[in-house]
Amino acid sequence: MSEWSPLAKVYDPLKAGSIDSTDVEPHDRAIWRAMNAEYRPNKGITGDPQLTLFVSRLNKQTSEEDLKKMFSAFGDIRRLRIVRDAVTGFSKGYAFIEYKEERSLMKAWRDANKMVVDQHELFVDFELERTLQGWVPRRLGGGLGGKKESGQLRFGGRDRPFRRPINLGGPMPQGRAAERRWDGGGGGGGGGGGREERLRDRDASPGRDRDYGRRREQRDDWERGNERGARDYHKGRRDSRRYSERSSERELNRGKEERRYRDSYRDSERR
Repeated sequence: MSEWSPLAKVYDPLKAGSIDSTDVEPHDRAIWRAMNAEYRPNKGITGDPQLTLFVSRLNKQTSEEDLKKMFSAFGDIRRLRIVRDAVTGFSKGYAFIEYKEERSLMKAWRDANKMVVDQHELFVDFELERTLQGWVPRRLGGGLGGKKESGQLRFGGRDRPFRRPINLGGPMPQGRAAERRWDGGGGGGGGGGGREERLRDRDASPGRDRDYGRRREQRDDWERGNERGARDYHKGRRDSRRYSERSSERELNRGKEERRYRDSYRDSERR
């Protein structure tokens, strides 16, 4: 636990797919692909990786000149490259910027993240392809960060750092925490025994009983409220229908009285 870090020091696809770096089995196919991938950094990339920033979420219309104008405010730039499609030449939405000095790099890393350029909020981080051991890119199931709707979230980077694992030395977690409890050795051994033990702990947890009873009471209240609401709704409809029927009857009687009065008046005039 003393060696825990919110940022990955070595890239492990299995850990990168875990919110707290403690998963022991892959939960999506992309992690399997990343674990079986044999990726080597592109040899065509030049420059010093220790002085290079990765800039993503660019507006596809942002040009090298626009980006250089913004990032040169942090220091002298040696090289800037927006990655483009080899066929169409269109921007892929990310770039690499190499600075001449480390202090310029650190200043840009600290201040340029979430900076808005052409109505897009940028994400800025150090280059990881050549600096993080074991790196596997997103296209092979690796990477860091990601969108929720993609279903391929990766953790351990600046965008989505690891959460601190649950400390097994503390009190037994309850409710949902018990279901997600980390079985980090000494708990259930290897294989599926750990999962079975976690399920038993979850079922035996007093917090689970309280949570279940609370949810049952809430559901009963909700059902009773729905029944009352339905009764009130139908009662209101019946009352409104009766009122409309009585109103129609009153209008009909009023019309009869008016016709009777007019007929009697005409008879008196004739006489």
